[in-house]
Amino acid sequence: MRSILLAFAATLTLALPAKADNVTVAVTAIVEHPALDAVRKGVQDTLAAAGYKEGENLKFVFESAQGNPATAAQIARQFAGDEPNVIVPISTPSAQAVVSSTRDIPVVFTAVSDPLGAQLVKNMDKPGGNVTGLSDMSPVGEHIALIKEILPNVKTIGYLYNSGEANSVSLLAALKAEAEKAGITVIESAATKSAEVQGAARALVGRADAIYVPTDNTIISALEGAVAVAEESKLPLFTADTDSVSRGSIAALGFNYYDVGKQTGDIVVRVLKGENPGDIAVKTAAGSDLVINKSAAGKMGVTLPESVVSRANKVIE
Repeated sequence: MRSILLAFAATLTLALPAKADNVTVAVTAIVEHPALDAVRKGVQDTLAAAGYKEGENLKFVFESAQGNPATAAQIARQFAGDEPNVIVPISTPSAQAVVSSTRDIPVVFTAVSDPLGAQLVKNMDKPGGNVTGLSDMSPVGEHIALIKEILPNVKTIGYLYNSGEANSVSLLAALKAEAEKAGITVIESAATKSAEVQGAARALVGRADAIYVPTDNTIISALEGAVAVAEESKLPLFTADTDSVSRGSIAALGFNYYDVGKQTGDIVVRVLKGENPGDIAVKTAAGSDLVINKSAAGKMGVTLPESVVSRANKVIE
């Protein structure tokens, strides 16, 4: 009888899910805004679903650089000294700071448009070393097509960006290539800090038919300043970031950043379970949502065509 009970107990033990070990995941972002916050929440929720729960067997640390690259570097050095199980830098500037600070601690970056251009990895399929992650390279060709569908007579697009962000420089090159195919000229206007965003937007008034804001953390963190200029000047403003549409842009075609966080969390879980990050291919985020804002369009003097409204995943009235 005792042997039967022991055998039953062993079978029951095998049937129970293995309890995740105690781990520390350190997360940092160059700044806090809705898209990057959604990424962080997606990572956290995916860890919880995999059995890593904060306050039980997970220490989840988050630090924001508040838009300051020097602070991002300081946070990266602090994390390297703390030796967590995985570091998750959100955004290109934070990822560059973290990758420069450690060669030993696993790094899973996310919300990075161009990992190769940012010199985070040398090969997307076989990154090697201690680094892997998720790219959110924007489908800029589709963005140009969307803007043309809404504004058929558009000839010039103002590109509002921080020239110091590597991801925005890469996206500018991609946008110019796609715009040239469509017979559109791109006019640049740079802001190197959030306090300069409104002025940079105002510099496009009278020079561009529309404003396009890429997934640029500096601009998005102060988007309301650009929106105010766009409304006042009746200058249509579009974003690559879908979370920015509720804040006043006309439309965006891009990723759901909570889903980006969940996809990132899947990679983090693989690393926590023992996989070498250098053996995990860098992935590009999946999914693309169309979000439109009818109220914002009206304030900027634009009537959204039914062809756009009918296929939108989300319509803000």
